[in-house]
Amino acid sequence: MKYQKLGNTDIEVSRICVGCMSYGEASDKFHKWTLNQKDTQEMIAYAVGNGINFFDTANIYSFGTSEEYLGRSLKNLHVPRDKVVLASKVYFNEGFLSKEAIAREIDGTLKRLGTDYLDLYQIHRFDYGTPAEETMEALDMLVKAGKVRAIGASAMYGYQFHNMQLAAERNGFTKFSTMQNHYNLIYREDERELIPICRQYGVSLIPYSPLAGGHLSRMEWESTTMRGQTDQVVRKKYDQSKENDLQIIARVASLAEKLDASMAEVALAWLLNRGVCSPIVGATKVRHFDAALKAVDLTLDEEALSYLEEPYRAHEVVGAVKENQVL
Repeated sequence: MKYQKLGNTDIEVSRICVGCMSYGEASDKFHKWTLNQKDTQEMIAYAVGNGINFFDTANIYSFGTSEEYLGRSLKNLHVPRDKVVLASKVYFNEGFLSKEAIAREIDGTLKRLGTDYLDLYQIHRFDYGTPAEETMEALDMLVKAGKVRAIGASAMYGYQFHNMQLAAERNGFTKFSTMQNHYNLIYREDERELIPICRQYGVSLIPYSPLAGGHLSRMEWESTTMRGQTDQVVRKKYDQSKENDLQIIARVASLAEKLDASMAEVALAWLLNRGVCSPIVGATKVRHFDAALKAVDLTLDEEALSYLEEPYRAHEVVGAVKENQVL
């Protein structure tokens, strides 16, 4: 495994991050396809055994049970706390990103994870009802209190991220070190503004949905898995651009055959070769981690990168919200 520093921090993470939305109590109200505690622990054990030290979850994932499963698994596996980087998120909760909400939610997250600090605390979306200064001050207080080592943001518009960084700069607050954005070969809208702003600030990219909900790992558009049949979020993300996306997917398949690699390896390697720090992989099977591990060592030359990128056409923005939302 290879490792890289997060932003301008001294936090060193594996080039693959485990996306823990795949773990937690399954339900009709969130996701039916998530793994139970036993299967979660087996996946986490495999990840740790292969050098992956970075785990991303959120207070809303399976209504807190994702954090519980992750924390319990690491404890059962006797993984030293300083050997893993734990990240979680706040927003889809009462009060969104208000000072009171952040103070309340961090304590719940720490309790569920069974730890007294987070390595990375991220705002899950942009809050239209709370001043940026209030949110950034609340996050800064967590850093000063030792509850959080670094802070990050997730899917939002470029100007929003820029304004929040400016609010931190004006007031001497801690700035964001990471951006967990929606980014993959069939969704590249953040290349217009958000990613250049991240580069400007030395912010690390740790994108979610790097395989586009599985679309970049197979030739067929439809999936027969439980997730494929029940995950309406994936359909909303990608079905509207299916025609263009299939052209790109065909190129991923073609290059994968040429390189004697899997499609998932090629799609993840594209991100890693384009400057992404650590894509968040929601693995539910060992082979998913195997593909990700191989992708870390797969170098794509400029000709291959351009071949994969050439068919892309502008998509509707998916990820950033236009108003506050609850799940």
